[in-house]
Parts: sequence; structure tokens; C-alpha cells
Amino acid sequence: QVQPVESGGGLVQPGGSLRLSCAASASRFSIIQMGWYRQAPGKQRELVAFITRGGNTNYADSVKGRFTISRDNAGNTLYLQMNSLLTEDTAVYYCNVKRLDSSFSVLDSWGQGTQVTVSS
Repeated sequence: QVQPVESGGGLVQPGGSLRLSCAASASRFSIIQMGWYRQAPGKQRELVAFITRGGNTNYADSVKGRFTISRDNAGNTLYLQMNSLLTEDTAVYYCNVKRLDSSFSVLDSWGQGTQVTVSS
């Protein structure tokens, strides 16, 4: 069982920056996509950004130009650089790892989440 582990959340002032990390204990050869989701109080979980095994990225409109998703060379550590943070970015951020099992079924794994609070 793969259990992604997030780190890097915290309290930051509006306009500030944070960098989230996610370590996935899975072979990079089985990972097809890694991404970040977030859930604010009273709202549904939403996609923030993802990166495919081929390196293609996709961002929610609300974070384009401010957030950057990336991964390490080994392919199983994920990052989210968040700049120009807004109060509406406050949420619990979750790491998601999609991988293929031996029968080519897609398996979803989620981290426990890390709190990001943007407040003055």
C-alpha cells in the first residue's frame, strides 16, 4: 500500500510563499500521475495541479501563474511551490498518487493532508 506523506504546510501572510512536498513510497515506474488537491472548510475537494509521468502539467485556473508543480529526478517526490498566496488559498492540501498495478488497473493513494493558512 502506497501512503504519500505531505510536508511544508503552515501559516503565511497574504503575498507570501510556501513549498509543499510529497514523498510517495512507490516505484516511479508504476506512477502515472501525481497531483495536489485542496479542501477548504465547507467546500468540496478540488484539483490544484497535477503532473503526468511524461511531465505534462495542468493547473486550476485559480492558481495559474502563482503555483508551480514539479517532481524530483527519481520521480516519486512531488512539490508544489506556492507564491503570491491569497487568503482564499487557505485549505488542507492533499497529495494524490495514481499508479498502475500488475493488472494495469489504476490505483489512487491519498496523503493525510497538510494545512495551509494564509492570514495576516
